[in-house]
Amino acid sequence: MGVISLKVVIAGRTYPLNVSEEEQGKVLKAAEDINKAFDLLRTNYAVKDPQDLLAMSALQLLSKNQSSAKTETVTLPADYTSIENALAQLANDIEELN
Repeated sequence: MGVISLKVVIAGRTYPLNVSEEEQGKVLKAAEDINKAFDLLRTNYAVKDPQDLLAMSALQLLSKNQSSAKTETVTLPADYTSIENALAQLANDIEELN
């Protein structure tokens, strides 16, 4: 399987990623889940700072994932470089908004 380029939109910002073909669905699903959590929190709470909303979304999704991880084993990719780069870019973009 090869590496493909994706453009993932998170909280209204586009981030280019290189992922393996087998990870593509997982990455797109993760971005969808993040955006849903972000929108839900933005709608239900008086939080205006996107960085706070993203942090709250991450906490909510990871808590949910840890609860379900007790019943199933999740295999994580060994190389987090593309994810770390995208998160760093996201943090920089949000910081520029402030």
